[in-house]
Amino acid sequence: MTTSLKEKVLEINDILCSTYGAPFPFFNRNDPVSELVSAMLSHRTKNERTATAISNLKKQFQNWESGRDADTEVRVQATFEVNFPGQKARRIQHALKTIGEKNGEPISLDFLKKMKPVAARKWLESIPGVGGKTSAAVLNFSSLQIPALVVDSHHIRVAKRLGLVPEKTELTNAYQLLQDQLPDDWTARQMYDHHEA
Repeated sequence: MTTSLKEKVLEINDILCSTYGAPFPFFNRNDPVSELVSAMLSHRTKNERTATAISNLKKQFQNWESGRDADTEVRVQATFEVNFPGQKARRIQHALKTIGEKNGEPISLDFLKKMKPVAARKWLESIPGVGGKTSAAVLNFSSLQIPALVVDSHHIRVAKRLGLVPEKTELTNAYQLLQDQLPDDWTARQMYDHHEA
């Protein structure tokens, strides 16, 4: 009997989740804007340094509006723990401005909860500097808990080793390939556990 790719993925998922002890605790419960900022800070930066940077920003600014309106140099100093702090500070500022322009103030992404995951991701990815990994993290890792598969460099490395995606698959193309292998009715928890496992 031939096993389909979807069956193989579910079998692998069950083995990994069982072996590593799913369900996994969510590593934070950020509001979606904080998760967006955290995800933007995390690129090529270790989790511990990202956590320190987001903590510094929250101490520095009473809300995201004041962070958006602050001098870029102040934001860079608040995020010095991450790689490329100046570039990231400017991108975050632009993202916060874009959210305010598109959705008004206070700056919030809570309205995404009412959208279908595909539409919510498309909305987020219309913000310059926000790609597939970041949009999925905002939906799945934040307090929104919307089903979205986060595919990062670790996830794609394992997927390639297991033959779930071709060896030459780029990270930007991997999301859709891997998402299509999962059941349409999976919950945010199942997506999170699959990613973590």
